[in-house]
Amino acid sequence: MTDTVERKKFGDIWRNYRGTLLFLLLMLGFRSAWADWVTVPTGSMNPTILEGDRLLVDKHVFGLRIPFTLVHLTAGEDPARGDIVVFDSPSDGKSLVKRVIAVPGDTVALNGESLIVNGYPADYTVGDVKHLHGLLASTAAQKPVVLREAGVGRAHDIMILPNRISKGLFGPLTLPNGRYFMLGDNRDNSADSRYFGFVPRRNIVGRAIRVVVSLDPADRYTPRRDRLLVPLN
Repeated sequence: MTDTVERKKFGDIWRNYRGTLLFLLLMLGFRSAWADWVTVPTGSMNPTILEGDRLLVDKHVFGLRIPFTLVHLTAGEDPARGDIVVFDSPSDGKSLVKRVIAVPGDTVALNGESLIVNGYPADYTVGDVKHLHGLLASTAAQKPVVLREAGVGRAHDIMILPNRISKGLFGPLTLPNGRYFMLGDNRDNSADSRYFGFVPRRNIVGRAIRVVVSLDPADRYTPRRDRLLVPLN
């Protein structure tokens, strides 16, 4: 009797809300396999990505997956140096946003703040500070410096604390097949491959391609109008 009542109740719910349930299922499948958005809670990718940015993530570019699984239906592109990607941390499974610095077969090293890939050191020039929204004034002890990093992938801005005690030498390490080396653009405030190691290809969820909207947590989550639909580099 109880089973009959339960089946009737389920049938009523399905008849009354079938359209809504199918829509939700399709939306979840779309977000799982094709495209999604993520909110950035930290400043580890300053100055490129700010705390409070909501990013559009292209999930199918690296291979279309069966929704809700890690099984790929298509191969897709391989992540390239300079890509900003969303991935599951190999240490705790948390979703992170970092930049691909080295790909399988590359040899990567850091000499203090200076990046070296395949024996070639990056070139550094003073970067653009116009879009930092007060970040340069936010550190009481010392002010961050923005540098343009080029020559070892797509040119992009990074942020460093010049008076901080150097991290010394890292590497050189050669990446095995299917492994990637990730760094945050905020080099002195980022937990990345220097700490949790190489990231497996299967952990990479998608490429972050654009800031959809940005809310400033330091100003009552006021929208940052100049961040609306900003493409990521």
